[in-house]
Amino acid sequence: MQRCRATVNLNVAPVDRPAKTAVINRQTVASGVLLVIALSAVTHAQTTTSFKARLSTVPIDVAMQSVIAGRGSATASLDGTTLTITGTFDGLRSPATVARLHRGFRGVRGPAFADLKISNATSGTITGTVQLTPAQVGELRKSLFYIQVHSEKAPDGNLWGWLLPAEEKRK
Repeated sequence: MQRCRATVNLNVAPVDRPAKTAVINRQTVASGVLLVIALSAVTHAQTTTSFKARLSTVPIDVAMQSVIAGRGSATASLDGTTLTITGTFDGLRSPATVARLHRGFRGVRGPAFADLKISNATSGTITGTVQLTPAQVGELRKSLFYIQVHSEKAPDGNLWGWLLPAEEKRK
């Protein structure tokens, strides 16, 4: 049985091994480092998950029909625990005032936990970056988060839409 020795300084060949071994060891180390870098890049790419939401009017009664209208869409990207949201909206009957990220089952109102930036107009953009806890990441993956847009004439909500996993495009 042969014994292998590891050396710290690769520029100096072990006494009982030829200098060629040190060159092979450097090549092996370099290949290993490149493999680790490639695997970490693949792992990082796999941790980014995309979501999308269609923003439509909140449930309304006859009295609210003159105040609530509009539509929009949003996309979200989850990278680790950082959720980045971008979207657009139009057709509101009064200027938007706030946009928030809420937690709730589909079709059921829930508590807001993060504010988003929104254009103070009847059409515009929604943006925001939110740091989630690991528990919130799990809730997002279960489609328990929705975006809600409020407006001057509809302070309790005008548009809403749940963040759902985006379908992956097939190659």
